[in-house]
Amino acid sequence: MVDSNMDHLAFIVHWLDVQAGVTWKYQLTYHASDKSLEMYDIKNRRTFLKRTEYPSVKPEHLYIGSIITVYSRQLHLMDYADEHTRKKLDQKRETTLAMIKPDAIEHIGKILNAIYGSGFLIKRMKMCHLSLTEAQQFYAVHQARPFFRTLTEFMSSGRVFAMELVTENAIAKWRKLIGPTNSDTARAEDPDSLRANFGTDNTMNACHGSDAPETAKQEVSFFFDRADVGRCAQLRDCSLAIVKPHAVTAGHAGAIIDQIAAHFEITALQQHILDQANAVEFLEVYKGVVPEYNGLVDELKSGPLIALEVTSRDGSPDVVQELREFCGPADPEIGKVLRPQSLRAQFGIDKVKNAVHCTDLPEDGPLESNFFFDILLS
Repeated sequence: MVDSNMDHLAFIVHWLDVQAGVTWKYQLTYHASDKSLEMYDIKNRRTFLKRTEYPSVKPEHLYIGSIITVYSRQLHLMDYADEHTRKKLDQKRETTLAMIKPDAIEHIGKILNAIYGSGFLIKRMKMCHLSLTEAQQFYAVHQARPFFRTLTEFMSSGRVFAMELVTENAIAKWRKLIGPTNSDTARAEDPDSLRANFGTDNTMNACHGSDAPETAKQEVSFFFDRADVGRCAQLRDCSLAIVKPHAVTAGHAGAIIDQIAAHFEITALQQHILDQANAVEFLEVYKGVVPEYNGLVDELKSGPLIALEVTSRDGSPDVVQELREFCGPADPEIGKVLRPQSLRAQFGIDKVKNAVHCTDLPEDGPLESNFFFDILLS
């Protein structure tokens, strides 16, 4: 159970044992002093995991609604386990809706770098192409304003990228990062802001941010509680890239996506957390073929991953092969010799944690895209 040391954070967590069909409830305690975890089996009233150093779980990962992976178990944080944790985190953890507008969509990678670098946790993210009706619904509060038509036509003119950001004072912090509404004003008054760097004017100003907690709740719900909003995957003539969990955790997602966007068209993008069954299903073709299969499954379900549907800028039918070459050999050490500029050579660690997955066969591109952008969303 929790000791009297006040450096801890304690939560009630659930783990679904798929094979047994049982949801187990534990008390998870994180100790900041030594980055350790311990778990207590609530039903059986016994220690489940002795206090153990586990540095991959960080304080920013711990909030109600998050999912963390501890020794291959996906733990859902359901509630606070004590008043100390509730008081410490309830006031601090705030959520906001951040959106990259059509004029800045090509800069997703750079903007993600700024977000990660500013200490935000991205709980959910997805690319959308809003219909005019959906844009009008999202901006309904501005319906009587003279700029409403221009704004909604612009917001439905191309893809947007929505994110649910979590941190202390997230709303104010994000609005500070994006800068003044007018991009010209931003360049004059806050030249390091996102709108100063990527915005054009008062409407085409790169980013949107919620202005209040209630607005944030509504805007997050608009994008993430409705799977059908703004679906934009082509599911044809495409390849699939996955930024693996270890690369996301290490903060490399922005740089990887930026490099992919510089050479390919990203037509869909979404963050997922896979369970055992989904990871096994997706990687089934590699079972008995690739020696690292079990490790690949464990890596894919170890935390948030980012799936990207990728197409060729010039309509080339060889996008699968082109992306494979861009990602480089599966073994990063070989990649450093043969393709030192490839993604795996730059960001990979070994043949399991090799930064990215990419489609191997041309006929599998639409199938893999369909798995992440249709089946998992159904």
